[in-house]
Amino acid sequence: MAKQKFKITNWPAYNNALRQRGSLTVWLDESAISAWTDRSQPEGRGRPLHYTDMAITTVLMIKRVFNLPLRA
Repeated sequence: MAKQKFKITNWPAYNNALRQRGSLTVWLDESAISAWTDRSQPEGRGRPLHYTDMAITTVLMIKRVFNLPLRA
């Protein structure tokens, strides 16, 4: 990091700005939110699916675009 050129006098605001700098807000369409969870009956035995393929694909695409690790 470069050396600061001014003196910080409002430390709470500065700390809040540092936290917000890494913030990312994503908006989803209402139809995407309603289709996010799987409401279909499970095929055969086993635990039913909780998320749809569209939800998993969306999350993996966001991960790929922003070069994020699989687990944070």
